[in-house]
Amino acid sequence: MHIAGARRVGVLARLALAAGQSVPAERLLSDVWESSSAATAGKQVQIVISKLREAFAAHGGAELIETVLGGYRLALEPEHVDAHAFTGLAGRARAACAEGSFASADGLFRGALGLWRGPALGEVDATWARIEADRLEAERLSVLEDHAELRLSAGDHRALTGELAAYVSTHPLRERPAAQLMLALYRDGRAPEALEVYQRLRRTMVEELGIEPGAELRRLQQAVLVKDPELDLPPERRNAPGGPTTPAELPADTQAFTARTAEIEQLKTDLTGAPETGSASGAAVSVISGPGGIGKSALAVHVAHSVAGRFTDGVIYVDLHGSTAGLTPLTPVEALRHLLRSLGLDGTAVPVDAEEAAARYRSLTAAGHLLVILDNARDARQVRSLLPAGPGCRVLVTSRDPLATLDNARHLRLDRLDDAEAVALLARVAGAGRVEGEPEAALEIARLCGGFPLALRIMGARLAARPDWSPADLAVRLADATRRLDLLEYADLAVRASLAVSHEHLREEPGRQDAARLLALLGLVDLPTHTLATTAALTDWTEHRAETALEHLTDARLLEPADSGRYRIHDLVRLYAREQKVPGEDRAGAAGRVLDHYLATAQRACGLLFGDGVAGDLFPTERPGQELTSLADANDWVRRERDNLLAAARQAARDADPSTAGLANAITWLFERRGWFPELIEVTEEALRLAGKQQDWTARAYLLQGLGGVHQQLGRFLTGATHLKEGLACWDRAGLPDKKAGILNDLGVTYTLLGRYDGAHAALDEALAITERTKRRAHESYVRNNRVHVFYRQGRHEEAVSEARHALALTEESGDTGDLGIANDSLADAYRACGMLSVAVERYRQAIELQRTAGHLMGAAVSCWWLGHTLYDLGRHDEARRSWQESLEILREARLLTPAEVAGYLAQPFPDTPGPIRNQL
Repeated sequence: MHIAGARRVGVLARLALAAGQSVPAERLLSDVWESSSAATAGKQVQIVISKLREAFAAHGGAELIETVLGGYRLALEPEHVDAHAFTGLAGRARAACAEGSFASADGLFRGALGLWRGPALGEVDATWARIEADRLEAERLSVLEDHAELRLSAGDHRALTGELAAYVSTHPLRERPAAQLMLALYRDGRAPEALEVYQRLRRTMVEELGIEPGAELRRLQQAVLVKDPELDLPPERRNAPGGPTTPAELPADTQAFTARTAEIEQLKTDLTGAPETGSASGAAVSVISGPGGIGKSALAVHVAHSVAGRFTDGVIYVDLHGSTAGLTPLTPVEALRHLLRSLGLDGTAVPVDAEEAAARYRSLTAAGHLLVILDNARDARQVRSLLPAGPGCRVLVTSRDPLATLDNARHLRLDRLDDAEAVALLARVAGAGRVEGEPEAALEIARLCGGFPLALRIMGARLAARPDWSPADLAVRLADATRRLDLLEYADLAVRASLAVSHEHLREEPGRQDAARLLALLGLVDLPTHTLATTAALTDWTEHRAETALEHLTDARLLEPADSGRYRIHDLVRLYAREQKVPGEDRAGAAGRVLDHYLATAQRACGLLFGDGVAGDLFPTERPGQELTSLADANDWVRRERDNLLAAARQAARDADPSTAGLANAITWLFERRGWFPELIEVTEEALRLAGKQQDWTARAYLLQGLGGVHQQLGRFLTGATHLKEGLACWDRAGLPDKKAGILNDLGVTYTLLGRYDGAHAALDEALAITERTKRRAHESYVRNNRVHVFYRQGRHEEAVSEARHALALTEESGDTGDLGIANDSLADAYRACGMLSVAVERYRQAIELQRTAGHLMGAAVSCWWLGHTLYDLGRHDEARRSWQESLEILREARLLTPAEVAGYLAQPFPDTPGPIRNQL
């Protein structure tokens, strides 16, 4: 039965904790409503009690809540309430210990702890509930420690080590469980690890409390150092709780487990469902894979706790140390020895030979109903012989490797938490109040942690340990990339160490040294995604060799697959990669090769899209770039590489690379006609600063022309004109006056849009004279196209049509698709201006088709808009609306208009012209 509503749950919980006793109505109101108003007590409490009785009545329990003088009573014996049952069982267990009835005490302790299914009173947030929850949690910890003491005395130290290690990690300042873990490790022959537990606790206590561990713990450390025989288990106490026991080796569940609802349900179904018909014999296997720090182990343990009761032969947990910093992965035979001991064998009964041990294990599990957790596996070879034989057994494996070759396995790849889940985890660890008080800072922390639970737990622990730090303080510190990995280390949690293990494994494995070397090289470039072509340029390898290394990094979860043959590196992995040493000969040229690759490919795309007018000859490259053979190839490459091109341009400017000006110039051509304007200003201004320092007047002239054009497209005409005039001066300083035609052409466009027609004619006439003198007929066509717009705006319609036809004829000589689209658009504008509407419609349609083919989306949007006006003037209103809508959709996709703005324009019978269209001829 589910009870909904915070107050109903609160009232029921308050009555349950006083089961069998009356609770005054005033007390219920004070505790649950946190108000003591007697005037409203009766009505508010009565309503909730009535709803609870209705809920109980549906399940045959209408009389469970009784009305008594001045209040209410839950008519249940206390032992029927989990909290009271827990306290009672714990008391009986301690009494049994005192009487020497160890087997009985063990069962009572297990029964008490088995009642816990999560935080006490987790759905109630009132003050009284928090006090009771703290009391119950303190009692739970005390019972856990008392039970651990009993199990230690019984020789169950080997099974205890994993559980105690998890407990100590969650409660790093409790001395008693630390001492118990030290003793368990010592008795298991792991004295160095026992001493490390002491040192870790001491560091934490000194750093956070300013005190040393207590005398008892210090004496235990000395005893471990000298191997004091008093620490050994007396023979007469071994297996005291009653001989062989069902293994129950799960580590403690984390109190901060958050999200993963769908993954939990999938795993629970896989672990508890019947074997599939026709499936292979043997245990069903579920594999959780993902990068280090993503929460694989926490998820596995959490799910295992929820299903453990279904496995009558118990639960075995083995940490295979496949990716544990400082520890060598267990060999299969070492893991088999652990499994066999857990199943009751020891000493000479455990075979030394790996094949014999595996056979013995299969025999013992053939008819079993056992859950085996193989945590932190390195690869399928380590796991394969550890799978039990019985079809009633289930195996849950966690690994950074996908373990794709395991038979009879279901696979779950774990991804990072989304923003909401990440903030929720941060709140669970650091405290909800602090996180909810600064939601924006909490979200920034979550994003800087990249949704990795390990990183979020570390940040939450830091906040919890430093009440003087606000989330905003921590977000500022974390934003500093040079310090981020240092901040992401706390106590025994460390992101850097987690990544280092995977990297070291690549160095050790034959055939994967290329991948280890590539990871360090990837830290030299700041690309959002990596392709085969860019990786081959980075490494100076063949694409086949680069692909093999990329796939190995992906298998190691140090890269993530992106769309269509691309790879993405997580920000935290990138920071780690930057820390790695790269030999001087590799470091010197690697990033430069990538930037040169992008410059060469961008210029090749420009050549296909715009002909020879993009100054590629002035920005030479050493690499051939990626092969592009058609307009479709060029457009597709620009679309897919947009973010990488911007990142490459920023890095080129930051590194003062020779490719800087050429990249900025090429990107301007490629982005401008798609409407990707805002990013161009930043990229071009960075390149201009560098060209200014180097007094490269040619580069500055090209860049100023591009920047002026961008400002014009954004409606900043005067700013654009200023940049263009400065560009003209740069050509004069470079001694190349004939190069001024392009800027003069653009200045003519800007003056036209400003309505300064005399200035427009002067600039365009001077540009035309240069193009005619230099015989650059393609450039001449651009200038004549722009003269068309001045003519018809001045009412000189016949001159406009004549000039447009002349420009189209010149353009047809080159056959450039995009230029033909522009020329047809100008002719259509001239026809529309002089009233030749039907002819204009056909020219607009040709212009739209050609410009779309060439990827000139802004030009297509302009042509669609004025086609709509022409159709409207012809009385074809439905067609006009469709054309306007097509234009607006292009602008929306270019993020020049919002969906709401598009809807607003379409709501108008005859829509106003949007700003991005008004900024175009």
